[in-house]
Amino acid sequence: MDLLTTVRDALVQWLGSGLADASAWQIVAYTLVMTHFTILGVTIFLHRAQAHRALDLGPIPSHFFRFWLWLTTGMVTKEFVAVHRKHHAKCETEDDPHSPQTRGLKALLLTGVELYRAEAGNEETLKKFGVGTPDDWIERNLYSRYSWQGVGLMMIINLALFGSIGLTIWAIQMAWIPVWATGVINGIGHYWGYRNFEAPDASRNVSPWAFWIGGEELHNNHHTYPTSAKFSVKPYEFDIGWGYIRLFEMLGWAKVRKTVPKLVQGEVKPADKETLEAIIANRYELMAAYGRNLKSACAAELARMKEQKEQNAAKWAQFKAAQRWLHRDVENIPADQHPHMAGARADSPVLDKLVTMREELRQLWTRTNVSAEQLVADLQAWCRRAEESGIAELRSFSMNLRAARI
Repeated sequence: MDLLTTVRDALVQWLGSGLADASAWQIVAYTLVMTHFTILGVTIFLHRAQAHRALDLGPIPSHFFRFWLWLTTGMVTKEFVAVHRKHHAKCETEDDPHSPQTRGLKALLLTGVELYRAEAGNEETLKKFGVGTPDDWIERNLYSRYSWQGVGLMMIINLALFGSIGLTIWAIQMAWIPVWATGVINGIGHYWGYRNFEAPDASRNVSPWAFWIGGEELHNNHHTYPTSAKFSVKPYEFDIGWGYIRLFEMLGWAKVRKTVPKLVQGEVKPADKETLEAIIANRYELMAAYGRNLKSACAAELARMKEQKEQNAAKWAQFKAAQRWLHRDVENIPADQHPHMAGARADSPVLDKLVTMREELRQLWTRTNVSAEQLVADLQAWCRRAEESGIAELRSFSMNLRAARI
C-alpha cells in the first residue's frame, strides 16, 4: 500500500510539474525559444536556402534545422519547397496554392493548412517544383517516411519535462507555423500592409521591424527580390533572419549567393547598353523613386487648391485618390478608381505627362521581342523627351538614369 501511495504521489507530482519543475516564466521562455528556432528553420533553411537558393547552408545548420523541423512541424522539405515555388510561379492566379486574392483572406486564415496539405499531395507539383531538395538516407528513411513521428516525439519530450502543461506547450508549437506563416504571411502578407515596390503581385510588408516571424514580415520586399537572402531593403527596416545568416557566415556555416542589387551612380553620360542593364536590374527601386515624383505632383496640386481656397470637393477627391493610386501599374489600380485617375490627369498636364512617361519607361523591361540595341535607342529618346519636358522632377530623374551603373 505504501508503494502504491508513493507511485501515485510521484505520478501526481510529475503531472503537475514534470521533470524540469519549471516556474511559469521558465515555461514561457522555453516556449518562445523553441518556437523561435522553428521560425528560423522555416525562413533560413526551407525558404531562403532551399526554395530560393539565396544562400548555401553548411552541414551543421542544415542538419540541425532538418531535425528540428521534423520535431516541431512535421513538414517535408520537398513539399514545402514545391508548394512555395509554385506560389511564386503562379502568384495571385487560380493556380496559386494560397492566394487571398483568389481564395479570400478568410480561407487563408481558417483553412490555410488544408490548402497547403492539398497542394503538397499533388505529385505533379512535387515533380515540377520540388527539384534539388535533400534526398539522402535520413531524408528517405526518416524525415519524409515518418514525417509525423517527429512531432509525436516532441509531445513526449514536453510531457516528460513539464508534465500536463507540456501538452499546452506542444499545441502552441504545432500551431505556430500554421498561424504565423500560413495565416499571417500567406494571407495578410498578400492583403494588408505597405509596399516599397510595385511588384507584379499583391504582396505587402506587414511590418518594417521583422523579428517575430524571422524576417518574413517583409513580404513585398521578398516578392520583389525573391532570390535575395536579405529581406530588409530600406534603412528603417530590420530583418532578424538576415542577422542570423550573417552570424552563420562569420562561423563559416553559410555562404550568401545573392542580395538585393544596389544602384550605383556614376558620371552622367549618354544612355548606353550599360545604362540599360543597370536600369533593368534596379527597375523596382527606380520605379519606386518615380512613384514618389507622382505623389509629389499630386501633393503640389492639392496644396495649390488649398492655398487658393478652391472649393471643389470632386476635384479634391480625385487628386487624393490619384496620390494613393496613380504610381501603381494600371492593372493593379481598382476599377472604381479609374475615373478619378482620368480626371486628375485631365486636370493636370504635368501629372498626365508623368504618367505617360512612366508607362513608356516600363516598356524597357516588359517588351521581350525587341533587341537590346532598339531598347537603348528607346531609352535615349525617353531621356531626351524627359529633359526637354520642362518638368524639373522628370529632368532630374532622367539625369539619374543616365548616371546609373551596375
